[in-house]
Amino acid sequence: MLLKRREILSAGTALALALTMAGGAMAADDALKIGVPTSRTGPYTVLGDQVVRAVEFAVEEVNANGGVAGRPVEMKIGDTEGNPDAGRRAAEGLALDGYNVLTGPISSAVGLAISSQLNRWDAMYVSVVNKSPKLTGDSCHPRMFRANHSDSMDLAIVKPWLAEQDDADWSIIAADYVWGRGSGEAFKATATELGKSIKIEVFPPLGTTDYAPYITQLRDSGATGVWVALSGSDAINFAKQAKQFGLTDQVTMFGHNFVVDSTLATVGAAGVGVWGNVNYTFSIDTPQNKAFVEAWMAKFGATPTNYEGETYAGIQAIFAAVEKADSVVPEDISAAFPGLTADTVFGTVTMRAEDHQLGLPNYLGRVIEKDGTAEIEVVQSYGPDVAVPPADPACKL
Repeated sequence: MLLKRREILSAGTALALALTMAGGAMAADDALKIGVPTSRTGPYTVLGDQVVRAVEFAVEEVNANGGVAGRPVEMKIGDTEGNPDAGRRAAEGLALDGYNVLTGPISSAVGLAISSQLNRWDAMYVSVVNKSPKLTGDSCHPRMFRANHSDSMDLAIVKPWLAEQDDADWSIIAADYVWGRGSGEAFKATATELGKSIKIEVFPPLGTTDYAPYITQLRDSGATGVWVALSGSDAINFAKQAKQFGLTDQVTMFGHNFVVDSTLATVGAAGVGVWGNVNYTFSIDTPQNKAFVEAWMAKFGATPTNYEGETYAGIQAIFAAVEKADSVVPEDISAAFPGLTADTVFGTVTMRAEDHQLGLPNYLGRVIEKDGTAEIEVVQSYGPDVAVPPADPACKL
Protein backbone atom coordinates (compact mmCIF):
# COMPACT_ATOMS: atom_id res chain seq x y z
CA MET A 1 0.00 0.00 0.00
CA LEU A 2 2.87 2.36 0.84
CA LEU A 3 4.49 1.70 -2.54
CA LYS A 4 1.24 2.26 -4.39
CA ARG A 5 0.69 5.57 -2.56
CA ARG A 6 4.22 6.68 -3.50
CA GLU A 7 3.51 5.75 -7.13
CA ILE A 8 0.30 7.83 -7.09
CA LEU A 9 2.09 10.80 -5.52
CA SER A 10 4.91 10.50 -8.04
CA ALA A 11 2.42 10.39 -10.92
CA GLY A 12 0.62 13.42 -9.53
CA THR A 13 3.85 15.35 -9.19
CA ALA A 14 4.86 14.43 -12.71
CA LEU A 15 1.48 15.53 -14.06
CA ALA A 16 1.74 18.89 -12.30
CA LEU A 17 5.27 19.34 -13.63
CA ALA A 18 4.16 18.38 -17.14
CA LEU A 19 1.29 20.84 -17.06
CA THR A 20 3.62 23.59 -15.89
CA MET A 21 6.23 22.81 -18.54
CA ALA A 22 3.69 22.33 -21.33
CA GLY A 23 2.19 25.72 -20.68
CA GLY A 24 5.42 27.61 -20.24
CA ALA A 25 3.45 30.82 -20.66
CA MET A 26 1.49 29.98 -17.53
CA ALA A 27 4.61 29.77 -15.36
CA ALA A 28 4.54 32.08 -12.35
CA ASP A 29 7.57 34.08 -13.50
CA ASP A 30 5.73 34.87 -16.74
CA ALA A 31 2.65 36.16 -14.97
CA LEU A 32 1.11 39.56 -15.54
CA LYS A 33 1.89 41.24 -12.23
CA ILE A 34 -0.32 44.20 -11.40
CA GLY A 35 0.73 46.56 -8.62
CA VAL A 36 -2.09 48.46 -6.93
CA PRO A 37 -0.77 51.46 -4.96
CA THR A 38 -3.97 52.99 -3.61
CA SER A 39 -5.52 54.56 -0.53
CA ARG A 40 -5.68 52.03 2.31
CA THR A 41 -5.62 54.79 4.94
CA GLY A 42 -6.54 58.50 4.87
CA PRO A 43 -9.55 60.41 3.50
CA TYR A 44 -9.86 58.30 0.35
CA THR A 45 -9.82 54.87 2.01
CA VAL A 46 -13.40 54.08 0.98
CA LEU A 47 -12.47 54.75 -2.65
CA GLY A 48 -9.31 52.68 -2.36
CA ASP A 49 -11.39 49.79 -1.06
CA GLN A 50 -13.53 49.95 -4.19
CA VAL A 51 -10.50 50.00 -6.49
CA VAL A 52 -9.01 46.96 -4.75
CA ARG A 53 -12.31 45.08 -4.90
CA ALA A 54 -12.62 45.72 -8.65
CA VAL A 55 -9.06 44.66 -9.44
CA GLU A 56 -9.42 41.51 -7.34
CA PHE A 57 -12.68 40.70 -9.12
CA ALA A 58 -11.15 41.19 -12.58
CA VAL A 59 -8.07 39.12 -11.72
CA GLU A 60 -10.12 36.28 -10.24
CA GLU A 61 -12.43 36.31 -13.25
CA VAL A 62 -9.72 36.25 -15.89
CA ASN A 63 -7.68 33.56 -14.13
CA ALA A 64 -10.77 31.35 -13.98
CA ASN A 65 -10.85 31.64 -17.77
CA GLY A 66 -7.22 30.77 -18.44
CA GLY A 67 -5.48 34.07 -17.76
CA VAL A 68 -4.46 36.74 -20.27
CA ALA A 69 -2.67 35.65 -23.44
CA GLY A 70 -2.14 32.30 -21.73
CA ARG A 71 -0.57 33.90 -18.68
CA PRO A 72 -1.80 33.98 -15.08
CA VAL A 73 -2.46 37.34 -13.46
CA GLU A 74 -1.23 38.30 -9.99
CA MET A 75 -1.75 41.46 -7.97
CA LYS A 76 -0.20 43.12 -4.94
CA ILE A 77 -1.44 46.12 -2.98
CA GLY A 78 0.42 49.09 -1.46
CA ASP A 79 -0.81 52.01 0.63
CA THR A 80 -0.39 55.49 -0.88
CA GLU A 81 -1.93 57.11 2.24
CA GLY A 82 -3.46 59.61 -0.21
CA ASN A 83 -0.28 61.70 -0.54
CA PRO A 84 2.43 61.91 -3.23
CA ASP A 85 5.47 60.98 -1.14
CA ALA A 86 3.91 57.88 0.39
CA GLY A 87 2.36 57.02 -2.97
CA ARG A 88 5.70 57.17 -4.75
CA ARG A 89 7.27 54.92 -2.10
CA ALA A 90 4.41 52.43 -2.31
CA ALA A 91 4.56 52.31 -6.10
CA GLU A 92 8.34 51.94 -6.09
CA GLY A 93 8.15 49.03 -3.68
CA LEU A 94 5.62 47.26 -5.88
CA ALA A 95 7.45 47.95 -9.14
CA LEU A 96 10.84 46.81 -7.84
CA ASP A 97 9.16 43.65 -6.52
CA GLY A 98 8.09 42.82 -10.07
CA TYR A 99 4.56 44.24 -9.88
CA ASN A 100 5.39 46.87 -12.44
CA VAL A 101 2.08 47.29 -14.24
CA LEU A 102 0.72 49.93 -11.88
CA THR A 103 -2.84 51.15 -11.38
CA GLY A 104 -5.20 52.35 -8.66
CA PRO A 105 -4.06 55.61 -6.99
CA ILE A 106 -6.97 57.87 -6.05
CA SER A 107 -5.13 61.18 -5.84
CA SER A 108 -4.04 62.79 -9.11
CA ALA A 109 -1.00 64.11 -7.24
CA VAL A 110 0.04 60.52 -6.54
CA GLY A 111 -0.44 59.59 -10.18
CA LEU A 112 1.77 62.46 -11.27
CA ALA A 113 4.43 61.53 -8.71
CA ILE A 114 4.48 57.99 -10.08
CA SER A 115 4.72 59.05 -13.72
CA SER A 116 8.08 60.73 -13.29
CA GLN A 117 9.66 57.47 -12.07
CA LEU A 118 8.32 54.97 -14.62
CA ASN A 119 11.47 54.67 -16.70
CA ARG A 120 13.68 54.28 -13.62
CA TRP A 121 11.45 51.52 -12.29
CA ASP A 122 10.94 49.91 -15.72
CA ALA A 123 7.21 50.20 -15.03
CA MET A 124 4.02 51.55 -16.62
CA TYR A 125 0.97 53.24 -15.14
CA VAL A 126 -2.71 53.11 -16.10
CA SER A 127 -4.99 55.58 -14.33
CA VAL A 128 -8.46 54.37 -13.41
CA VAL A 129 -9.37 57.25 -11.05
CA ASN A 130 -7.04 60.26 -11.57
CA LYS A 131 -8.88 63.10 -13.28
CA SER A 132 -6.29 65.86 -13.56
CA PRO A 133 -5.83 66.89 -17.23
CA LYS A 134 -2.08 67.08 -16.56
CA LEU A 135 -1.80 63.29 -16.86
CA THR A 136 -2.71 63.53 -20.54
CA GLY A 137 -1.45 67.11 -20.92
CA ASP A 138 1.89 68.66 -20.08
CA SER A 139 2.83 65.72 -17.80
CA CYS A 140 1.98 62.93 -20.24
CA HIS A 141 4.42 60.04 -20.52
CA PRO A 142 5.00 57.23 -23.07
CA ARG A 143 4.31 54.69 -20.32
CA MET A 144 1.30 56.42 -18.74
CA PHE A 145 -2.32 55.97 -19.86
CA ARG A 146 -5.71 57.11 -18.60
CA ALA A 147 -8.60 54.64 -18.80
CA ASN A 148 -11.07 56.86 -16.88
CA HIS A 149 -12.67 60.27 -17.41
CA SER A 150 -10.61 63.43 -17.06
CA ASP A 151 -11.76 66.80 -15.72
CA SER A 152 -11.75 68.05 -19.30
CA MET A 153 -14.16 65.31 -20.31
CA ASP A 154 -16.46 66.18 -17.43
CA LEU A 155 -16.40 69.89 -18.28
CA ALA A 156 -17.21 69.05 -21.90
CA ILE A 157 -20.63 67.77 -20.80
CA VAL A 158 -21.10 70.31 -17.98
CA LYS A 159 -20.78 73.26 -20.37
CA PRO A 160 -24.10 72.74 -22.21
CA TRP A 161 -25.85 72.11 -18.89
CA LEU A 162 -24.37 75.24 -17.32
CA ALA A 163 -25.36 77.35 -20.34
CA GLU A 164 -29.01 76.46 -19.68
CA GLN A 165 -28.95 77.43 -15.98
CA ASP A 166 -30.44 80.77 -14.94
CA ASP A 167 -27.88 81.15 -12.14
CA ALA A 168 -25.42 83.91 -13.07
CA ASP A 169 -23.33 83.93 -9.87
CA TRP A 170 -21.39 80.86 -8.75
CA SER A 171 -19.01 79.90 -5.96
CA ILE A 172 -16.46 77.11 -5.79
CA ILE A 173 -15.46 74.76 -2.98
CA ALA A 174 -12.71 72.32 -3.89
CA ALA A 175 -10.16 70.13 -2.13
CA ASP A 176 -6.80 71.82 -1.66
CA TYR A 177 -4.63 69.62 -3.88
CA VAL A 178 -3.96 69.14 -7.57
CA TRP A 179 -7.32 67.61 -8.55
CA GLY A 180 -9.51 69.94 -6.52
CA ARG A 181 -7.73 73.09 -7.66
CA GLY A 182 -7.63 71.86 -11.24
CA SER A 183 -11.35 71.15 -11.18
CA GLY A 184 -12.07 74.59 -9.73
CA GLU A 185 -9.92 76.30 -12.35
CA ALA A 186 -11.59 74.38 -15.18
CA PHE A 187 -15.08 75.25 -13.95
CA LYS A 188 -14.13 78.90 -13.49
CA ALA A 189 -12.87 79.07 -17.07
CA THR A 190 -16.03 77.44 -18.42
CA ALA A 191 -18.35 79.61 -16.33
CA THR A 192 -16.52 82.80 -17.32
CA GLU A 193 -16.71 81.84 -20.99
CA LEU A 194 -20.49 81.54 -20.60
CA GLY A 195 -20.76 84.96 -18.98
CA LYS A 196 -21.17 83.67 -15.41
CA SER A 197 -19.31 85.23 -12.49
CA ILE A 198 -17.41 83.51 -9.67
CA LYS A 199 -18.12 85.18 -6.32
CA ILE A 200 -15.80 83.17 -4.08
CA GLU A 201 -13.42 80.21 -4.14
CA VAL A 202 -12.55 78.19 -1.02
CA PHE A 203 -10.12 75.27 -0.76
CA PRO A 204 -10.43 73.16 2.42
CA PRO A 205 -7.48 70.82 3.15
CA LEU A 206 -7.91 67.08 2.69
CA GLY A 207 -9.47 65.44 5.72
CA THR A 208 -11.53 68.47 6.79
CA THR A 209 -14.34 67.49 9.15
CA ASP A 210 -15.86 70.88 10.02
CA TYR A 211 -17.17 72.63 6.92
CA ALA A 212 -19.24 75.24 8.77
CA PRO A 213 -16.80 78.14 8.10
CA TYR A 214 -16.67 77.30 4.40
CA ILE A 215 -20.42 76.86 4.08
CA THR A 216 -20.94 80.24 5.75
CA GLN A 217 -18.61 81.87 3.20
CA LEU A 218 -20.42 80.21 0.30
CA ARG A 219 -23.82 81.27 1.60
CA ASP A 220 -22.74 84.84 2.37
CA SER A 221 -21.18 85.27 -1.09
CA GLY A 222 -24.60 85.70 -2.63
CA ALA A 223 -23.91 83.05 -5.29
CA THR A 224 -26.92 80.99 -6.31
CA GLY A 225 -24.82 78.16 -7.73
CA VAL A 226 -22.04 76.11 -6.09
CA TRP A 227 -19.41 73.95 -7.80
CA VAL A 228 -18.23 71.22 -5.42
CA ALA A 229 -14.98 69.32 -6.12
CA LEU A 230 -14.69 67.05 -3.08
CA SER A 231 -14.68 63.27 -2.89
CA GLY A 232 -14.50 60.42 -0.43
CA SER A 233 -15.03 61.33 3.23
CA ASP A 234 -14.60 65.02 2.36
CA ALA A 235 -17.62 64.92 0.05
CA ILE A 236 -19.65 63.03 2.63
CA ASN A 237 -18.88 65.47 5.45
CA PHE A 238 -19.59 68.50 3.27
CA ALA A 239 -22.86 67.11 1.89
CA LYS A 240 -24.27 66.34 5.32
CA GLN A 241 -23.32 69.73 6.75
CA ALA A 242 -24.46 71.68 3.66
CA LYS A 243 -27.88 70.08 4.07
CA GLN A 244 -27.97 70.88 7.80
CA PHE A 245 -27.11 74.53 7.13
CA GLY A 246 -29.75 74.74 4.41
CA LEU A 247 -27.26 75.49 1.64
CA THR A 248 -28.26 72.56 -0.56
CA ASP A 249 -31.88 73.74 -0.67
CA GLN A 250 -30.93 77.39 -1.37
CA VAL A 251 -28.61 77.00 -4.36
CA THR A 252 -28.06 75.01 -7.54
CA MET A 253 -25.32 72.59 -6.54
CA PHE A 254 -23.14 70.63 -8.95
CA GLY A 255 -20.86 68.01 -7.44
CA HIS A 256 -17.85 67.06 -9.54
CA ASN A 257 -17.51 63.33 -8.93
CA PHE A 258 -20.08 63.59 -6.14
CA VAL A 259 -23.04 61.80 -7.77
CA VAL A 260 -21.67 58.31 -7.16
CA ASP A 261 -23.25 55.35 -5.42
CA SER A 262 -20.65 55.06 -2.66
CA THR A 263 -21.17 58.67 -1.54
CA LEU A 264 -24.96 58.46 -1.72
CA ALA A 265 -24.96 55.26 0.31
CA THR A 266 -23.69 57.36 3.22
CA VAL A 267 -25.21 60.81 2.69
CA GLY A 268 -28.65 59.55 1.66
CA ALA A 269 -31.30 62.28 1.56
CA ALA A 270 -28.66 64.97 2.13
CA GLY A 271 -27.63 64.48 -1.50
CA VAL A 272 -31.08 64.89 -3.04
CA GLY A 273 -31.15 67.72 -5.55
CA VAL A 274 -27.41 67.75 -6.29
CA TRP A 275 -26.41 67.59 -9.96
CA GLY A 276 -23.25 65.88 -11.12
CA ASN A 277 -21.27 64.03 -13.73
CA VAL A 278 -21.94 60.29 -13.72
CA ASN A 279 -18.85 58.63 -15.16
CA TYR A 280 -20.12 55.08 -14.70
CA THR A 281 -23.44 53.61 -13.67
CA PHE A 282 -24.51 49.99 -13.44
CA SER A 283 -27.41 50.80 -15.80
CA ILE A 284 -25.15 51.44 -18.83
CA ASP A 285 -26.83 49.53 -21.63
CA THR A 286 -24.05 47.49 -23.24
CA PRO A 287 -23.74 43.69 -23.40
CA GLN A 288 -20.36 43.93 -21.68
CA ASN A 289 -21.74 45.95 -18.77
CA LYS A 290 -24.79 43.72 -18.35
CA ALA A 291 -22.53 40.68 -18.07
CA PHE A 292 -20.25 42.49 -15.60
CA VAL A 293 -23.13 43.66 -13.40
CA GLU A 294 -24.69 40.20 -13.36
CA ALA A 295 -21.42 38.57 -12.31
CA TRP A 296 -20.70 41.31 -9.75
CA MET A 297 -24.13 40.99 -8.15
CA ALA A 298 -23.77 37.23 -7.99
CA LYS A 299 -20.57 37.66 -6.00
CA PHE A 300 -21.33 40.70 -3.83
CA GLY A 301 -25.12 40.92 -3.74
CA ALA A 302 -25.02 44.59 -4.78
CA THR A 303 -24.49 46.63 -7.93
CA PRO A 304 -21.00 47.96 -8.71
CA THR A 305 -20.22 51.56 -7.79
CA ASN A 306 -18.80 54.25 -10.05
CA TYR A 307 -15.20 53.56 -9.02
CA GLU A 308 -15.64 49.81 -9.24
CA GLY A 309 -17.04 50.07 -12.77
CA GLU A 310 -14.35 52.45 -13.97
CA THR A 311 -11.56 50.41 -12.40
CA TYR A 312 -12.89 47.22 -13.97
CA ALA A 313 -12.97 48.94 -17.37
CA GLY A 314 -9.36 50.02 -16.90
CA ILE A 315 -8.28 46.47 -16.09
CA GLN A 316 -10.14 45.27 -19.20
CA ALA A 317 -8.07 47.72 -21.23
CA ILE A 318 -4.83 46.47 -19.65
CA PHE A 319 -5.77 42.88 -20.47
CA ALA A 320 -6.51 43.87 -24.08
CA ALA A 321 -3.11 45.56 -24.40
CA VAL A 322 -1.37 42.47 -22.98
CA GLU A 323 -3.23 40.29 -25.50
CA LYS A 324 -2.14 42.58 -28.33
CA ALA A 325 1.47 42.72 -27.13
CA ASP A 326 1.55 39.02 -26.24
CA SER A 327 3.87 40.12 -23.47
CA VAL A 328 3.82 41.15 -19.81
CA VAL A 329 6.82 43.49 -20.18
CA PRO A 330 5.75 47.10 -19.41
CA GLU A 331 7.62 48.48 -22.44
CA ASP A 332 5.80 46.05 -24.76
CA ILE A 333 2.39 46.69 -23.21
CA SER A 334 2.97 50.44 -23.45
CA ALA A 335 3.84 50.09 -27.14
CA ALA A 336 0.61 48.13 -27.74
CA PHE A 337 -1.69 50.64 -26.03
CA PRO A 338 -1.74 53.64 -28.44
CA GLY A 339 -4.58 53.13 -30.93
CA LEU A 340 -5.75 49.99 -29.11
CA THR A 341 -9.45 49.15 -29.44
CA ALA A 342 -10.83 47.26 -26.44
CA ASP A 343 -14.17 45.84 -25.37
CA THR A 344 -15.10 47.28 -21.97
CA VAL A 345 -18.21 47.84 -19.88
CA PHE A 346 -18.60 51.12 -21.83
CA GLY A 347 -18.67 49.21 -25.11
CA THR A 348 -15.88 49.21 -27.70
CA VAL A 349 -13.48 52.10 -26.98
CA THR A 350 -10.13 53.27 -28.33
CA MET A 351 -6.97 54.49 -26.59
CA ARG A 352 -6.06 57.75 -28.35
CA ALA A 353 -2.45 57.68 -29.52
CA GLU A 354 -1.89 61.44 -29.25
CA ASP A 355 -2.28 61.70 -25.47
CA HIS A 356 -3.09 58.18 -24.18
CA GLN A 357 -6.69 59.01 -23.21
CA LEU A 358 -9.27 56.24 -23.54
CA GLY A 359 -12.25 57.50 -25.56
CA LEU A 360 -15.21 56.99 -23.24
CA PRO A 361 -18.84 58.10 -23.27
CA ASN A 362 -19.94 60.27 -20.35
CA TYR A 363 -23.17 60.96 -18.48
CA LEU A 364 -24.84 63.77 -16.56
CA GLY A 365 -27.40 63.26 -13.81
CA ARG A 366 -28.78 64.29 -10.45
CA VAL A 367 -29.77 62.77 -7.14
CA ILE A 368 -33.49 62.18 -6.71
CA GLU A 369 -35.63 60.63 -4.02
CA LYS A 370 -37.44 57.47 -5.05
CA ASP A 371 -39.36 55.15 -2.74
CA GLY A 372 -37.81 56.84 0.27
CA THR A 373 -34.21 56.43 -0.87
CA ALA A 374 -31.73 58.60 -2.76
CA GLU A 375 -30.76 57.35 -6.20
CA ILE A 376 -29.04 58.60 -9.32
CA GLU A 377 -31.12 59.68 -12.29
CA VAL A 378 -29.13 59.86 -15.53
CA VAL A 379 -30.50 62.83 -17.43
CA GLN A 380 -28.24 62.91 -20.48
CA SER A 381 -25.76 60.62 -22.21
CA TYR A 382 -22.92 61.82 -24.44
CA GLY A 383 -20.86 59.77 -26.87
CA PRO A 384 -17.06 60.06 -27.13
CA ASP A 385 -17.46 62.46 -30.07
CA VAL A 386 -18.88 65.03 -27.62
CA ALA A 387 -17.44 63.86 -24.30
CA VAL A 388 -13.77 63.66 -25.30
CA PRO A 389 -12.17 67.04 -26.13
CA PRO A 390 -9.24 67.17 -28.58
CA ALA A 391 -5.84 66.11 -27.30
CA ASP A 392 -3.93 68.77 -25.40
CA PRO A 393 -1.09 70.06 -27.63
CA ALA A 394 1.02 70.34 -24.46
CA CYS A 395 1.33 66.54 -24.50
CA LYS A 396 4.58 65.63 -26.24
CA LEU A 397 4.93 61.87 -26.43
